[in-house]
Amino acid sequence: MMARSNSTREDCNLYLVEQIQHQRVVIQNNHKENLVGILHETGSKEVVILCHGYRSCKDRIPMVNLAAAFGNEGISAFRFDFAGNGDSEGSFQYGNYYREVDDLRAVMQYFDQEKRSVAAIIGHSKGGNVVLLYASRFNDVHSVVNISGRFNLNRGIEGRLGKDYLQRMKQYGFIDVANKKGNIEYRVTEESLIDRLTTNTRAACQLIPQNCRKMVVAGC
Repeated sequence: MMARSNSTREDCNLYLVEQIQHQRVVIQNNHKENLVGILHETGSKEVVILCHGYRSCKDRIPMVNLAAAFGNEGISAFRFDFAGNGDSEGSFQYGNYYREVDDLRAVMQYFDQEKRSVAAIIGHSKGGNVVLLYASRFNDVHSVVNISGRFNLNRGIEGRLGKDYLQRMKQYGFIDVANKKGNIEYRVTEESLIDRLTTNTRAACQLIPQNCRKMVVAGC
């Protein structure tokens, strides 16, 4: 059998790109907040769900590029904003890992109702932790990809909140995080800080069923 020429492959890829439809989908979570996502519809029965990272959104390069790559292979992909991020309703909260697991659950249930099969859930950075936590709690996904999720959630806090974050939290009950211009971007409450400190990725990974395929990509 003769191999396809480069021009033939390019023509096939161009055809696939032209067939992909970008559909805006709104899904309500169990907190009555609307989650907004973009479905790269190829017509496949299977769909891959993409989860963005910390203070990110569905429209950032990693999510868009991943969706496009799956689309080129004829597989539909759905990228969405967690509550409090991007175009979705709700307020941003530091920590909030299992709250985002609930958001992902709502998305999974939506596609189940649509008679679609979720081939994999893929998360980048914080989203990588979320997909692992999801797989540890629900046994309805067979492939999980964690891209650069932080394994130890006790680390990295000082870099964002400062070395004295525990003392300031005890003193004020919250910490306001400012950008380089000094403008307050979000507030870290004691509840949300405890949420992060008590989220155990290692313990969760040990609960993921053996029949669930897991892939970890580090350093991206």
